[in-house]
Amino acid sequence: MSHLYTDAMNMLKTTSRTFFIPISYLSPGLQEGVAGAYLAMRAIDEIEDHPDLTPENKIHLLRSVSEILKKHTDHTEMQTELHILSKSYQAMLPEVTLRLSDWIMLTPEPLTPRILYYTSTMAEGMAKWVEKDWYIENKEDLDDYTYYVAGLVGLLLSDLWEWYDNLNTDRDLAVAFGRGLQSVNIIRNRSEDLDRGVDFFPNEWKEEEMFAYARANIASADAYLESIPPGHIHIFCKIPLMLAHGTLAAIANHEEKLSRSAVEQLVSQAVYEAGIS
Repeated sequence: MSHLYTDAMNMLKTTSRTFFIPISYLSPGLQEGVAGAYLAMRAIDEIEDHPDLTPENKIHLLRSVSEILKKHTDHTEMQTELHILSKSYQAMLPEVTLRLSDWIMLTPEPLTPRILYYTSTMAEGMAKWVEKDWYIENKEDLDDYTYYVAGLVGLLLSDLWEWYDNLNTDRDLAVAFGRGLQSVNIIRNRSEDLDRGVDFFPNEWKEEEMFAYARANIASADAYLESIPPGHIHIFCKIPLMLAHGTLAAIANHEEKLSRSAVEQLVSQAVYEAGIS
């Protein structure tokens, strides 16, 4: 398991420095749970975002993964079915996706059913939006899309906090925490998304409306953070939230993104304020 843990942390560094940093501050046990859950969800996210897979292939893969995760509690059977499913796509799919069963195996056993449930639900929701060609007509559509790709992450994290520390958090605020981070990503990645033919802005929405949506969810995410007592879980949530605030401010100031030095400064500030070394 130590080898798998090392692989997972190296994969986190490769796929998301934003989450690798706060995950590294979590306590043993919880760290494996969050890392495994993040990588499992990242595995299916790579299918949704894949530049070369056809929509039909994406829908097939996402729905098949969802069904496999939904029906299997035995890891060996799940691993075998996922391997058979991905065999035709070996050359196209990234390592984080091909190793989905490994990331699930990394998680502490009591958490596995919850991670399987949320990852399966996310995969099904992503398939639905691929089928719709990501056509987001209004705020209700945007809420639905961001619920599946990010709100579910907030709910899973709340389940992990309750398992590890008996910490109960408001689930609506947990969804807003995920939505807030996702909406900032939508604003930040606007040009790249349009270049690949995807527009996550509802009809008639300009940057002003999307900023308002992001800020409303970030405000709820701030309330979510305030409900979490000081400690490793608090710092885990605080780092990406501070980066989201900083990214919105940078874009509003006509900067493309936060500079590396700005990211390092915000992380150092969050850690200092939390009193964690």
